[in-house]
Amino acid sequence: MAGRNIRYEASAKTNGIVVGGIGAIHQMVQRIGLARRIDERLQLLKVHLPYHESDHVLSPAYNLLTGGMRLEDIELRRGDSVFLDALGARRIPDPTTSGDFTRRFGEQDIYTLMAVINESRQEVWKKKAGKILQEAFIDIDGTIAPTLGECKCGMEYNYTGVWGYHPLIVSLWNTKEVLYLVNRSGNVASHDGCASWIDRSIELVKPHARRVTLRGDTDFSLTMNFDRWSDGADFIFGMDACPGLVGRANAVAEADWTALERKAKHVVKTEPREKPLNVKEAIVVEREFKNVKLTSEWVTKIRYRPAKCAKTYDLVILKKNLSLEKGEKVLFDDIRYFFYITTRTDLTPAEVVESANQRCDQENVIEQLKNGVNAMRVPVNDLLSNWAYMVIAALAWNLKSWFAMMMPDREKGRVMLKMEFRCFLNNIIRLPCQIIRQGRQIIYRLMSYNPWMADFLKTWEVIRRFSTA
Repeated sequence: MAGRNIRYEASAKTNGIVVGGIGAIHQMVQRIGLARRIDERLQLLKVHLPYHESDHVLSPAYNLLTGGMRLEDIELRRGDSVFLDALGARRIPDPTTSGDFTRRFGEQDIYTLMAVINESRQEVWKKKAGKILQEAFIDIDGTIAPTLGECKCGMEYNYTGVWGYHPLIVSLWNTKEVLYLVNRSGNVASHDGCASWIDRSIELVKPHARRVTLRGDTDFSLTMNFDRWSDGADFIFGMDACPGLVGRANAVAEADWTALERKAKHVVKTEPREKPLNVKEAIVVEREFKNVKLTSEWVTKIRYRPAKCAKTYDLVILKKNLSLEKGEKVLFDDIRYFFYITTRTDLTPAEVVESANQRCDQENVIEQLKNGVNAMRVPVNDLLSNWAYMVIAALAWNLKSWFAMMMPDREKGRVMLKMEFRCFLNNIIRLPCQIIRQGRQIIYRLMSYNPWMADFLKTWEVIRRFSTA
């Protein structure tokens, strides 16, 4: 790096931005009819001077899609005349106005916004989901949205000792989309109010999928709903290891257990590498910490009818044989049971356990919502306004998934669906472009190259031709 004689000059002739990919996203929003639906259905402004509801919803979402982390970052885009030219806008709402807009939302207005987003989502599914949704998996979980604020209405002190909110997240495993995001007080149970949102998710996905399967941990094993859910969908839920179920597991004959063979996490395509020294394990042994090691796993299944159900379901039992060690000494062996109740009679017990474990991938979606999109920053003053902001912020994540589904190369699309949000910004959004307004056109002249450029341009052609008619 030999450059020493460096100087900066301001150019008055070239109008450029570093986030040229936002043009493709904005065109997609227009083509799927999202902006139009927001203006038609979401009635929060009495006078549209100069902004419409879609401006207030898309401005924070685009702020996150262009690398912003908080509402205040909208000011950077608002003061960038070239960015405004790139979107064909004279101005966009400032951060204070955006925050005030979220406080206009009532509970029904948030329902309307999520319904509008889901209507546009289905336009993408109809034409671009393809085989992705043949067998859809809906995952449900709650998470903690902490805050250091002291004046945020609706926040509470939860069981972990953290002040904040407790959002419920319903996501689609196939595409990593957030179907519903529901803000709740911080001290509610993880499953609180989830049944109605699960019902909505089934209705949303079922017309586009050959089969729908619900997945959740033990908190979402609401047996009073099993019979109703089984009429329209399948499910795989964890069950608490209560004494009654443990007694049933102990009564299973040894001949009925099958050894569980886990699939390799990675397939070695060249030559296996030498494993590095496990430093943590060495310290645990040296200092004689208690160390629980897995020695073997066994699975079986039995028929089981919960007390609040009229139907009987498969109960898959996973038995883990554990060894409790201290230093190099084995203290004793331990057996622990894990239970999964399911309607998927077509799967073997091992496949049920594998599918249940795949639900853990939702933790990656939640992590991206928290620290990639920054949807859980709770920047405004009460539960409803922060709920509205979470839904708008989650839209930025969904736009990434929709763009991936638009890609002609299905394999590249699957890679992008799994891509972290910041990686998506670096590869697709942060494209330096010269902006030229000519006649009735806005021209984005690309000024750099990256390995995703060819796929970006192919996807742009798909978006340009996309029609909801």
